[in-house]
Amino acid sequence: MGSEITKEFLEKIESLISDNKDKTLLTLLSEEHPADIAEILEGLGPDDATYLFKLLDSELSAEALLEINEDDREKILKNLSAEEIAFEIDELDTDDAADIISELPQERVTEVISEIDDDDHAKDIVELLRYEEGTAGSLMAKELVKVKETWMVPTCVRKMRSQAQEVRRVHSIYVVDQDNHLIGRLSLKDLLVASPKDKISSIYIPKVDSVHVNDKGEDVARLMQKYDLEAIPVVDDNNVLIGRITIDDIVDLIIEEAEKDYQMAAGITEDIDADDSIFDKTKARLPWLILGLVGGLAAAAIMGGFEDALTRFPELFFFTPLIAAMAGNVGVQSSAIIVQGLANDNIKGSMVNRMFKEIGLSMVNGIILAALIFVFGFFLDYNTNISITISISLIIVIIMASLVGTFVPLILDKNGIDPAVATGPFITTSNDIFGIFIFFYIAKVILGF
Repeated sequence: MGSEITKEFLEKIESLISDNKDKTLLTLLSEEHPADIAEILEGLGPDDATYLFKLLDSELSAEALLEINEDDREKILKNLSAEEIAFEIDELDTDDAADIISELPQERVTEVISEIDDDDHAKDIVELLRYEEGTAGSLMAKELVKVKETWMVPTCVRKMRSQAQEVRRVHSIYVVDQDNHLIGRLSLKDLLVASPKDKISSIYIPKVDSVHVNDKGEDVARLMQKYDLEAIPVVDDNNVLIGRITIDDIVDLIIEEAEKDYQMAAGITEDIDADDSIFDKTKARLPWLILGLVGGLAAAAIMGGFEDALTRFPELFFFTPLIAAMAGNVGVQSSAIIVQGLANDNIKGSMVNRMFKEIGLSMVNGIILAALIFVFGFFLDYNTNISITISISLIIVIIMASLVGTFVPLILDKNGIDPAVATGPFITTSNDIFGIFIFFYIAKVILGF
């Protein structure tokens, strides 16, 4: 189909399901892409979606299962027996099969695995489930094409042909020694032009990028991005080849991490969706709302301590939100740049150099903004000392907020805490408090109250 799934089309599908017109349904959907099938299943009710899912060819339904969002997939899997899920799993690569099985309740995991006919496939899935989420081991697939350095070219071609039947897409051909240690890769072009009398040891490329099974997924993504790799082999502590990671899994990881960081930057501590329950949404949002409340109370307490200043110079009150807003905005800007740099692994230079750079940048921005404030105060006929107070406060607050926004993510990252937390309410609230305190303290010094 390759086009938008319309309401009318879904209604037609529902009507055909209601009338049990299976042949018409299969004909209508026979040319559909798995992603379009997934969208159709998501648009149907749980019962209709399950009915249609069971009706489809197993290869197509298995591919569609991967494309469906987790909530809708859970609803379909609940309506399938362990044997039916195992039948679908048999059609998938080990990494995709492990991802789906990991979403099941623990008691069903054992049932499904016991129903898988292919013992080697089941064994590989169980192995992948043991790896910690977010590591190379949890991302890799066991299916790959590998050849031994001692093989002759005809033997190599015959073995590759056999292995390729189990691999959906062949990205690379890996070369191993007799003990299965990864020693290089084989160019398909070199294989095609080689003499039948050649050994693989004489034509393979001895250099190959690889990752360790316990490496972080983000590190794998950076490596594949740096070298424009479509796939990368995974090795264990002994450099034994145990799997490969393909670019589609890395893209999924990048999207997942981006969504997670975006939610964290917005002050949502857990992964939630629009359709989640009120309880789940409250649990995810409430901690940062409480932090915001505490920050607001702290700011109010600071202002209360300068009550005499507000009485004598009421103009200060009107600029309090401006100071707080500028502190929060500058802090978020600085932290966002650092978090992005940490994610892309391109933070260069020492902490001291970065500090002086941030101070210089903040001084330039602060002076320009302070000059605009001073001009604004002149036209509104504010007291000169009031304008000076606001201008100096703004410069210092911007410098302080910039430094906080720069170094808090770096400190969090060094201590193993996701620095994305520093781009949200944490930075905004802390800079609001410091900004208001600095503003009134400078006002006290200049205005003498």
